Amino acid sequence: MLKLSNNNQLQPFLEHFPPAVSDKYFYLTSVDPPVKPVISISPSGVIVEGDSVTLNCISDSNPPAEISWIKGGTIVGSGRIFNISKISSDDSGEYKCKSINEHGEKYSDAVTLNVMYPPRNISVLMSGSGVIVEGDSVTLNCISDSNPPALNFSWFKENETSAVGSGQSFSALQSGRFYCQAHNQHGSQRSDAVTVTGEAFINTLLYLHIIHQFGELIMMIFLFQFIMLLVGM
Repeated sequence: MLKLSNNNQLQPFLEHFPPAVSDKYFYLTSVDPPVKPVISISPSGVIVEGDSVTLNCISDSNPPAEISWIKGGTIVGSGRIFNISKISSDDSGEYKCKSINEHGEKYSDAVTLNVMYPPRNISVLMSGSGVIVEGDSVTLNCISDSNPPALNFSWFKENETSAVGSGQSFSALQSGRFYCQAHNQHGSQRSDAVTVTGEAFINTLLYLHIIHQFGELIMMIFLFQFIMLLVGM
């Protein structure tokens, strides 16, 4: 598209025209819709939770275009530069910028922000009731949320400093309180401890519970038998 505008750079050319023309002149200049914008990301390497990240929308148009930023179909910002301070995993996703003036609009290709973070929300899932039957074991699974996914897991028994196992799953052969620790290249975190109980301990608890519930009745029976023994004498 073409538009009339003043420009003193044409003065040498207009000197070839009569003064009436050169006193007031016009020239043709292009008026353009935006070209397809391009997004640059700074820093350009791995993005870790807590970093500051800047997106820059590069677009050419005449007149200059207005810029808006879109994430997943939602407008999240405006202006040529979009800055995210202390980025979090919630900021991960695809971003586009839109360049628009009165002559048209264009969208950039999407860029993906993939925010890395250390393990968090660590928990232990326990198979079955958590009771070890004689000759058997209880399987514990370490569940974590991290990016990239945790690949290294360590298992500990509470009040012991040395690891008792490794891997995402662990077979507990004895009673106690166990927890796992998940690791990736950005950090580590441990779970709360879970209790694994032995069958003998359960039987002891059951016996004590019975004694507690029926202790008075047992004492009465014992006392009755003692009295009957005395009467018989």
